[in-house]
This record gives sequence, structure tokens and C-alpha cells, in this order.
Amino acid sequence: MQDNQYHVTLTGKIADATNIEHASAQFARLFKTTPEVAMQTLQKGPVTIKRNVDQATAIKIRNVLDKLGIGCRILTADEADAEARAATQNLSVNNNTSVKKDSSSPISDTFESPTDHPGLQFKIEGKPDYSFVTIQLPANQTLKVEASAMATMDTHIEMKTKLKGGLGRFVTGESIFINEFTAAHGPGEIGIAPGAPGDMMHVYLNDEVLYLQNSAFVASAMSVNIETKWQGFTKGFFSGENLFLIRASGKGDLWFNSYGAIIEIDVQDNYVVDTGNIVAFTEHLDYKISKVGGYKSLFFSGEGFVCLFSGKGKVWIQTRGVDAFAWWAHAYRPARSSG
Repeated sequence: MQDNQYHVTLTGKIADATNIEHASAQFARLFKTTPEVAMQTLQKGPVTIKRNVDQATAIKIRNVLDKLGIGCRILTADEADAEARAATQNLSVNNNTSVKKDSSSPISDTFESPTDHPGLQFKIEGKPDYSFVTIQLPANQTLKVEASAMATMDTHIEMKTKLKGGLGRFVTGESIFINEFTAAHGPGEIGIAPGAPGDMMHVYLNDEVLYLQNSAFVASAMSVNIETKWQGFTKGFFSGENLFLIRASGKGDLWFNSYGAIIEIDVQDNYVVDTGNIVAFTEHLDYKISKVGGYKSLFFSGEGFVCLFSGKGKVWIQTRGVDAFAWWAHAYRPARSSG
């Protein structure tokens, strides 16, 4: 068995049934949930509470649960998936019903729990056309979300609106508000739907900096600093878009979206991307704006300006551009009769 491929699953058995309240209280403290949810989780049977952890972590969790008298099993990812498929098939045959997600679990096994960072659990659905992210917030934790992007949330989650970007973003016509959602009275779940039809990407910043196009920000942890960065008059003016870039820095989860699908590119030396297809790029890449061909090409070919990246880093591009779509759709606009 390999590291980073273990699941910890509760068996639903408590060594001392008379001590279940104490066990649920300790379980709630360990997994940052409420005693009520912990009690429901312990009583309802097999539940996966940790996914894709290394062997040492899985054993440590089992040892803690053993001391509380809470039964658990350690399975490889393949074993857990095989059992889940078998259980699903049995339920379908016996009950002729579909298996639905049980939201009472403090750690739902339908959510991704990345193995390379301590970030929030989340799942992204609808990729790459109409991406929708659902994020689980531990009790008293806050999430930054682009204004108007919240689609669903638990009733006990509280919202506050904060001004970001100052006058600069106000002048460009972009949203200058970021909403902060806090799971005030226990863990909660929030669903986020960006405005543009397209893909969504998650990056965990580890004291790093990422630049986003000014409409790409979706959400981030509070430990991630979100600010606008002036590109310079020449870059902003002649690129025809993105007078401001969003600078995301710090340590924590960051989600961003695109128009169309997202493709991640490793830049090793030099790379050219149309300005309308840039979604994000890493800090250590240098960039400058240049036109394609001469000015005749600019006005008659439909091509515009490109961004010349140099150095080593990553660029995320979108497979569609808003300006290109507008150019294509213009031909189908109804024309006013001259008669």
C-alpha cells in the first residue's frame, strides 16, 4: 500500500454505549463540528471521515478514536472505492432507489480533501462549461467571495460586505465589493456560481503570489490577501482590457474562473498569449504587451494585442475570449432597415 492513499472510516460501533455523549463531544472538538452533528455521525453507521491521507496520519487518527472507544477502519483508496460501489449496487437492488449525499456528516465523502495542503474541503461540479463550487466551512471560519457569486448556503452562515480595490476598480466599472461569509454557529456549506459560463480552478497558495484577470476572482480563504495592481498606463491602455490585475498573495485556498475551459501551461522560457485568453499567471513571470502584425492587421484581421511572457512559471488560459465571441456574434445582430 502506498502513502497518501488511505481512508479512515467509522464503523458505527461505540465501545461504551453509555458514554456516547462524551465520545461525540470529543469527536466534535477534534473534527471542528457541533456535538449534535457528531452524535448523528457516530450513530448512523459507516462514514468516511478522512480521505487520501498517508499511513502515519491514518494510524494517528485511529489511535485517537480508539481511546474514545469509537470504532474505525483504515482502508486503501481502492478498497474504499470497491466497498462504496458494492454498497451502492446493493442499495439499488434492494431498495430500487438512488443513493443521495447525507449532509449531516461533518466531512462528506463526496468532497475533495487535497493531500498536499491543509485547505478547505470542496467540490467543483459542471466543469468545464458551467462550473459550480461547493465549499465546506468549519465553525467560525470565514470565506471571501466575489460579490453576487453566492448561490446557496446554510441558514446559519452570516454575510458581511467589504470594499476592495478602492477607486481604481470603481473607475473600471468592475465589482469593488467582496462578501465575507462566516460559519458563525457551527460548520456550514456554501455554493458559489460565477457569472461567466466556464471553468473553475483551485490553487492553494503557500506564501506565493498569483495574478488574475480582473473578472476571474471567485473566492479565497481569509489568509489570502486580495488587491488590485495597476498594470501601467501603456500596458492597460493598449491591451484594450484588464486595466487592473488582481494580486492574490499569502497562504490559503484560492478559486478563480474563466470564460470557457481552463488550460494550465508551464512556461519555461518565452510564451505568447492573446490578452483576451489570459486567466492567471504566477509572480515570477515577466510580461509585456505587444501587437500582432501591423496596425492594418489590428483593425482588419480581428487579431489584437498579445502578452509576451518570459521566465519560468505557470499561465492559465481560457479557451474562449469575450471579445472574440462579441466579434463573432456581431454578424448575427438584426440590421435596421434603411427604407
